[in-house]
Amino acid sequence: MTAVQANREALWYERRADGKTACLLCPHKCLVTETRPGKCGVRLNKGGTLVLPFYGRISSLALDPIEKKPLYHFYPGSRILSAGFVGCSFHCNFCQNWQISQTTETATRFMSPADLVAAARRERSFAIAYTYSEPLVHAEYVIDTARLAHEAGLKNVLVSNGYLNPEPAAEVLALMDAANIDLKGFDETFYKTETGGSLAEVQRFLGQAAGRVHLEVTTLVIPTKNDDPSQVEGIASFVASLGRDIPLHLSAYHPDYKYSIPATPAPTIRELAEIARRHLRFVYIGNLGAEESDTHCASCDSLLVRRVGYRVSVEGVRQGACAGCGTPVPIVGLR
Repeated sequence: MTAVQANREALWYERRADGKTACLLCPHKCLVTETRPGKCGVRLNKGGTLVLPFYGRISSLALDPIEKKPLYHFYPGSRILSAGFVGCSFHCNFCQNWQISQTTETATRFMSPADLVAAARRERSFAIAYTYSEPLVHAEYVIDTARLAHEAGLKNVLVSNGYLNPEPAAEVLALMDAANIDLKGFDETFYKTETGGSLAEVQRFLGQAAGRVHLEVTTLVIPTKNDDPSQVEGIASFVASLGRDIPLHLSAYHPDYKYSIPATPAPTIRELAEIARRHLRFVYIGNLGAEESDTHCASCDSLLVRRVGYRVSVEGVRQGACAGCGTPVPIVGLR
């Protein structure tokens, strides 16, 4: 990595007379000093300039099934080159990827935006996913890479907590083709206590993303924390207000990081899925092994897409519509 890369200047911040920098990337609006980084840990103050010492530092790189993101209504059955980073704007006590999200000490390697695009082309991936840890704390790199990806004929996918201020969000979303955003609960106290973030800000981001990109939403269901039926009802109702065809993924939690709460029982997830289906046409269950992950027509219940693990077959779609009743199928990239 060159000195220029190590000292890459951030895009969204203000210099203050006292030498601090006010980061304007996300709603935290951290005041960053030369000895104290922002909450994400990856944006530092160097002589009054907010710099990005982790620009292009990749912690994870893999060719994944698109369904692993999870995205069920975007190029089903495809594989996508997925890149992870370090750091996060949230500090979830239940984090499932804490080894890279809650530290900046994880081993990384430098990949320029051109390097990542070239890797995607070598792997014959149709797109790049910015995922695993929180990609939005590296928004400058995501934008640089996504722009090159589009120029190369590739698509871009964002997997994120959705914690970003409106201006940078507009720039990122303009280059994304699809996104899966976590909606971790439907209670401000839960968000503040368990993640350090704000429900209202994530709702705003989701509203900004809806209609601009193909959007899916994921909620990790944690016993005693966000598994109350009223929370899932609120989540589903809100998502439905953005679009009833937006898929909602209810994923079962397992103990990790600072949580020792027992794993989410399968009956709980199934009951909550039925509540969510009062509002949304497509609700999926995840992390239970034999998942209920098939896609059925919202009008006649005919099987459209069969999923067995990550094996996917499109069975009931003809020219973009249900073969049984002719209702248009809201899935992008059907083959």
